[in-house]
Amino acid sequence: MPPTSRPLRKLGFLTIGLFDEADPRRGHESTLEIIELGERLGFDSAWLRHRHLQYGISSPVAVMAAASQRTSRIELGTAVIPLGWENPLRLAEDLATVDILSGGRINPGVSVGPPMHFEQLKEALYPDTADVEDFGYERVRRLLDFVRGKSATDFSGVEGFEATRRQPQIEYSSDRVQPHSPGLGRRLWYGGGSASSAKWAGEHGMNFLTSSVVKAEGPDESRDFAEIQLSHVRTFRAHHPDGDAARVSQGLVVIPTDSASPEQRAKYEEFARKRTPRTTSPQGPARLMFAPDIVGTSDEIAELLHAHAAFREIDEVAFALPFTFEHEDYVQILTDMATKLGPALGWKPTV
Repeated sequence: MPPTSRPLRKLGFLTIGLFDEADPRRGHESTLEIIELGERLGFDSAWLRHRHLQYGISSPVAVMAAASQRTSRIELGTAVIPLGWENPLRLAEDLATVDILSGGRINPGVSVGPPMHFEQLKEALYPDTADVEDFGYERVRRLLDFVRGKSATDFSGVEGFEATRRQPQIEYSSDRVQPHSPGLGRRLWYGGGSASSAKWAGEHGMNFLTSSVVKAEGPDESRDFAEIQLSHVRTFRAHHPDGDAARVSQGLVVIPTDSASPEQRAKYEEFARKRTPRTTSPQGPARLMFAPDIVGTSDEIAELLHAHAAFREIDEVAFALPFTFEHEDYVQILTDMATKLGPALGWKPTV
């Protein structure tokens, strides 16, 4: 088996946190239990996918806050928060608060662009400002500035004086977001699937999340998914102040079957089979390329990953759990990832 050029340093997983509309608590509890399991297994990170008006996690920051109180070591991330739904100033406050509560363990990932189905949503989301909202990179830049401690206002100092029975109350105002979490600005990630996103994230000193979806750009349609993803990784690092040391995390759908039952294996293989046709050519007007799901034993998966052009140049992963599986399936998959696949990739658990 050929070695990777970068030993796998951090092993993480990503979940959407599906729930039943009639019993949403159970689904959220399942997500928290999976994160707790991930910590016990030695995973370095757990990531939450963001869904609005669907039966998946709509408030990952709140779920991270809950998870931070049930864990002590594992890092907690979002992949990703679509900033078209957010006010960067308010989000900066929430992220800093949760980061402090977690002891500096959160890794917020964000993306830009108009919210999905915006024409149908704009009256509910931005009834007065829909036509002037900026859904581009400027929204990320504002978030970066607020999280990194730049001024949000030109006022600071004593706000007022109010007497109480016990003692006078003096309110002080700050010109930057409070609380301020000093290390959080270095743990902000941009989720991108294009060369322009990779370049922008690098130029602004962010970390880069690359997933199982990229854009097939340019006239050369012969390049496969891995080659496109590799070009994004290299573009990002070429424009980042840290160069080749800049952090990149790869998120593929990877399903080890070492301890799976025959029924589970059959389900996993059928899941991947149904999704394979979309991986053969660019899809839709955006020309999206999807990575094939990888199902097999840990040794089989490791061999495929060692041959993957982009995987060979990264040292962090956040493997995506399939969205529609059962809780016990996730337990089996995560257990095999930590005890079989991770070691096969040269990773060592953190305990």
